[in-house]
Amino acid sequence: MKKIIIIVLALATSFGLGYGFNTLISKHPDNQVKLKRVTGIGGIFFKCKDPEKIKEWYKIHLGLNTDQYGTSFEWRQAMDSTKKGYTQWTPFSDNTKYFEPSAKDFMINYRVANLKALVMELKKENVTILDTIETYDYGKFVHIMDIEGNKIELWEPVDVVYDKIDGGRTK
Repeated sequence: MKKIIIIVLALATSFGLGYGFNTLISKHPDNQVKLKRVTGIGGIFFKCKDPEKIKEWYKIHLGLNTDQYGTSFEWRQAMDSTKKGYTQWTPFSDNTKYFEPSAKDFMINYRVANLKALVMELKKENVTILDTIETYDYGKFVHIMDIEGNKIELWEPVDVVYDKIDGGRTK
Protein backbone atom coordinates (compact mmCIF):
# COMPACT_ATOMS: atom_id res chain seq x y z
CA MET A 1 0.00 0.00 0.00
CA LYS A 2 2.83 2.37 0.92
CA LYS A 3 4.54 1.61 -2.40
CA ILE A 4 1.37 2.49 -4.36
CA ILE A 5 1.04 5.82 -2.52
CA ILE A 6 4.68 6.67 -3.28
CA ILE A 7 4.20 5.79 -6.97
CA VAL A 8 1.01 7.87 -7.20
CA LEU A 9 2.71 10.82 -5.49
CA ALA A 10 5.74 10.51 -7.78
CA LEU A 11 3.51 10.45 -10.87
CA ALA A 12 1.44 13.39 -9.64
CA THR A 13 4.59 15.39 -8.84
CA SER A 14 6.10 14.58 -12.26
CA PHE A 15 2.90 15.58 -14.00
CA GLY A 16 2.64 18.82 -11.99
CA LEU A 17 6.25 19.80 -12.63
CA GLY A 18 5.95 18.95 -16.31
CA TYR A 19 2.76 20.97 -16.68
CA GLY A 20 4.28 23.93 -14.82
CA PHE A 21 7.43 23.87 -16.94
CA ASN A 22 5.38 23.55 -20.12
CA THR A 23 3.41 26.72 -19.27
CA LEU A 24 6.67 28.67 -19.05
CA ILE A 25 8.01 27.53 -22.42
CA SER A 26 6.53 25.75 -25.38
CA LYS A 27 8.02 23.87 -28.29
CA HIS A 28 7.87 24.31 -32.02
CA PRO A 29 6.74 21.27 -34.01
CA ASP A 30 10.43 20.57 -34.72
CA ASN A 31 11.01 20.11 -30.93
CA GLN A 32 13.01 23.33 -30.49
CA VAL A 33 12.30 25.39 -27.38
CA LYS A 34 10.20 28.43 -28.27
CA LEU A 35 10.99 31.73 -26.57
CA LYS A 36 8.08 33.27 -24.68
CA ARG A 37 7.44 36.57 -26.43
CA VAL A 38 4.74 39.09 -25.45
CA THR A 39 3.39 38.65 -21.92
CA GLY A 40 0.87 41.51 -21.88
CA ILE A 41 0.10 45.12 -22.73
CA GLY A 42 2.59 47.47 -21.12
CA GLY A 43 1.08 50.71 -22.37
CA ILE A 44 -1.17 52.52 -24.78
CA PHE A 45 0.16 55.75 -26.22
CA PHE A 46 -1.74 58.04 -28.59
CA LYS A 47 -1.46 61.47 -30.19
CA CYS A 48 -3.89 64.27 -29.46
CA LYS A 49 -4.10 68.04 -29.94
CA ASP A 50 -3.86 68.92 -26.24
CA PRO A 51 -2.55 66.20 -23.89
CA GLU A 52 -3.27 68.28 -20.77
CA LYS A 53 -6.92 68.81 -21.77
CA ILE A 54 -7.29 65.12 -22.66
CA LYS A 55 -5.84 64.03 -19.30
CA GLU A 56 -8.17 66.44 -17.49
CA TRP A 57 -11.19 65.19 -19.51
CA TYR A 58 -10.38 61.56 -18.65
CA LYS A 59 -9.85 62.54 -15.01
CA ILE A 60 -13.22 64.31 -14.75
CA HIS A 61 -15.40 62.05 -16.89
CA LEU A 62 -13.80 58.61 -16.53
CA GLY A 63 -12.09 58.94 -13.17
CA LEU A 64 -8.49 58.35 -14.28
CA ASN A 65 -5.95 59.50 -11.70
CA THR A 66 -3.77 61.38 -14.21
CA ASP A 67 -0.47 63.18 -13.75
CA GLN A 68 2.19 64.61 -16.09
CA TYR A 69 2.67 61.19 -17.77
CA GLY A 70 -0.94 60.02 -17.96
CA THR A 71 -1.85 57.20 -15.61
CA SER A 72 -0.91 53.63 -14.76
CA PHE A 73 -3.33 50.77 -14.33
CA GLU A 74 -2.18 48.39 -11.62
CA TRP A 75 -3.01 44.70 -11.80
CA ARG A 76 -1.77 41.41 -10.35
CA GLN A 77 0.36 38.98 -12.31
CA ALA A 78 -1.35 35.73 -13.22
CA MET A 79 1.51 33.38 -12.29
CA ASP A 80 2.06 35.09 -8.91
CA SER A 81 -0.76 37.24 -7.56
CA THR A 82 1.55 38.73 -4.93
CA LYS A 83 3.39 40.56 -7.74
CA LYS A 84 2.04 43.74 -9.28
CA GLY A 85 2.09 44.66 -12.94
CA TYR A 86 1.33 47.94 -14.68
CA THR A 87 -0.12 49.18 -17.94
CA GLN A 88 0.67 52.80 -18.78
CA TRP A 89 -1.83 55.13 -20.51
CA THR A 90 -0.23 58.24 -22.03
CA PRO A 91 -1.50 60.93 -24.41
CA PHE A 92 1.23 62.62 -26.47
CA SER A 93 1.14 65.91 -28.35
CA ASP A 94 0.07 65.46 -31.97
CA ASN A 95 3.45 66.83 -33.11
CA THR A 96 5.55 64.35 -31.08
CA LYS A 97 8.47 62.72 -32.84
CA TYR A 98 8.41 59.75 -30.43
CA PHE A 99 6.22 57.63 -32.72
CA GLU A 100 8.45 58.12 -35.78
CA PRO A 101 9.17 56.63 -38.23
CA SER A 102 5.54 55.47 -37.98
CA ALA A 103 2.95 57.89 -39.35
CA LYS A 104 0.29 56.40 -37.05
CA ASP A 105 -1.36 58.29 -34.17
CA PHE A 106 -0.85 55.49 -31.65
CA MET A 107 1.77 53.13 -30.33
CA ILE A 108 1.33 50.04 -28.20
CA ASN A 109 3.90 49.00 -25.63
CA TYR A 110 4.06 45.24 -25.09
CA ARG A 111 5.50 43.63 -21.96
CA VAL A 112 8.05 40.89 -22.71
CA ALA A 113 9.91 38.38 -20.56
CA ASN A 114 13.44 38.39 -22.07
CA LEU A 115 14.05 41.37 -24.35
CA LYS A 116 17.63 40.54 -25.34
CA ALA A 117 16.76 37.01 -26.47
CA LEU A 118 13.59 38.22 -28.20
CA VAL A 119 15.49 40.89 -30.16
CA MET A 120 17.98 38.24 -31.32
CA GLU A 121 15.07 36.08 -32.56
CA LEU A 122 13.34 39.03 -34.25
CA LYS A 123 16.56 39.90 -36.09
CA LYS A 124 16.74 36.30 -37.41
CA GLU A 125 13.13 36.72 -38.60
CA ASN A 126 14.04 39.97 -40.42
CA VAL A 127 11.82 42.14 -38.22
CA THR A 128 12.78 45.83 -38.42
CA ILE A 129 14.52 46.79 -35.18
CA LEU A 130 14.55 50.60 -34.91
CA ASP A 131 17.06 51.15 -32.12
CA THR A 132 19.20 49.43 -29.52
CA ILE A 133 17.98 48.17 -26.17
CA GLU A 134 17.90 50.95 -23.59
CA THR A 135 18.06 50.05 -19.90
CA TYR A 136 16.52 52.01 -17.04
CA ASP A 137 15.89 51.13 -13.40
CA TYR A 138 12.29 50.16 -14.27
CA GLY A 139 13.10 48.03 -17.30
CA LYS A 140 14.57 47.61 -20.76
CA PHE A 141 13.08 49.02 -23.97
CA VAL A 142 13.46 48.67 -27.72
CA HIS A 143 11.32 49.71 -30.69
CA ILE A 144 10.34 47.65 -33.75
CA MET A 145 8.05 48.12 -36.75
CA ASP A 146 5.31 45.75 -37.82
CA ILE A 147 4.54 45.00 -41.48
CA GLU A 148 2.03 47.89 -41.72
CA GLY A 149 4.36 50.56 -40.35
CA ASN A 150 3.15 50.57 -36.75
CA LYS A 151 5.92 51.41 -34.31
CA ILE A 152 5.86 49.01 -31.35
CA GLU A 153 7.62 49.49 -28.04
CA LEU A 154 8.81 46.31 -26.30
CA TRP A 155 9.36 46.55 -22.54
CA GLU A 156 10.98 44.07 -20.19
CA PRO A 157 9.68 45.56 -16.93
CA VAL A 158 11.09 45.63 -13.45
CA ASP A 159 7.72 46.02 -11.75
CA VAL A 160 9.15 46.28 -8.23
CA VAL A 161 11.02 49.44 -9.24
CA TYR A 162 8.09 50.73 -11.34
CA ASP A 163 5.88 50.34 -8.25
CA LYS A 164 8.12 52.85 -6.43
CA ILE A 165 8.12 55.24 -9.41
CA ASP A 166 4.33 54.99 -9.75
CA GLY A 167 4.18 56.53 -6.29
CA GLY A 168 0.57 55.71 -5.64
CA ARG A 169 -0.88 57.17 -8.86
CA THR A 170 -2.95 54.02 -9.35
CA LYS A 171 -4.30 53.96 -5.81
